[in-house]
Amino acid sequence: MERLEPRSGMRSRERKRLFIGLLFLSPWIFGFLVFQLYPIITSLYYSFTEYNLFTSPQWVGLDNYADMAQDGKMLSSLYNTAFMALFGFFPQLAYALGIALLLNQSVKGLSLYRTIYFLPTLVPAVAGSLLWIWLLNAQYGLVNQMLGAIGLPEPNWLMDENWTKPSLILMGFWGTGTITIMYLAALQEVPRMYYEAASIDGANKWHKFWHITLPAISPMTFFQLIMGLIGSFQYFSQGYVFAESSNQAIGGPGNSILFYAIYLFQNAFMFLKMGYASAMAWILFVIVLLLTLLIFKTSSRWVFYGGEK
Repeated sequence: MERLEPRSGMRSRERKRLFIGLLFLSPWIFGFLVFQLYPIITSLYYSFTEYNLFTSPQWVGLDNYADMAQDGKMLSSLYNTAFMALFGFFPQLAYALGIALLLNQSVKGLSLYRTIYFLPTLVPAVAGSLLWIWLLNAQYGLVNQMLGAIGLPEPNWLMDENWTKPSLILMGFWGTGTITIMYLAALQEVPRMYYEAASIDGANKWHKFWHITLPAISPMTFFQLIMGLIGSFQYFSQGYVFAESSNQAIGGPGNSILFYAIYLFQNAFMFLKMGYASAMAWILFVIVLLLTLLIFKTSSRWVFYGGEK
């Protein structure tokens, strides 16, 4: 008969296992407490203060948040960011899905095509932005040369405030390789028998796409929507490089590419308004949180898992 060990011995062994587990976790715990939790709590405190790095924080309560409602540049930056999220991300998401559908076909040289579409995503954001600044140059850029060759207008992409955001959106289509590959993986997981059954019932390609493909890949669309909107509201590198190229104040012509993250950067590291910048960061967190919760709330209506549809 198996001998039962004393209860105290069991507790001692459990404590030992807990200690060993915490020991292995200690680098992550230390990093989280020092580099994540502490800055988060500190920024929340600073958002209620006036702080410039060189003097002690002075408590001002909700003044930073009240000032934002009257800050024209802050509201402009929020508009520019929302514009990019709405008219930049969603068309790029649809474009990536379209390319993934093409790359999911059985054609010769498919591996080469997939590689070509993915390669631009390997280019760093700053290097890619500098490349597109050259392509979109109004005098010698390749894009305007092509437009002029077919008799179309040649916009002043980088210096005209009406064209700066479209130029960034155009560049964004070039870097949708990651979204495309993820959509391609989701498409390859759709069971072929669904399409075969639909063909027997007389469904055309549009019916198959609308009633089979879209519901089957809806979890991937849900994931892309969440991550894409978060990324859109943190849009920084490309806008910053484009603004620098225009030889104007950071924000580009007429502050047309002064995005929220860029204005936050300005307040924190150029104007040294750390308290105001911290308040902006928390407002951004609330906006992204509300949008994420809204997407999760509505996901039950259009996201299907397994055999739900």
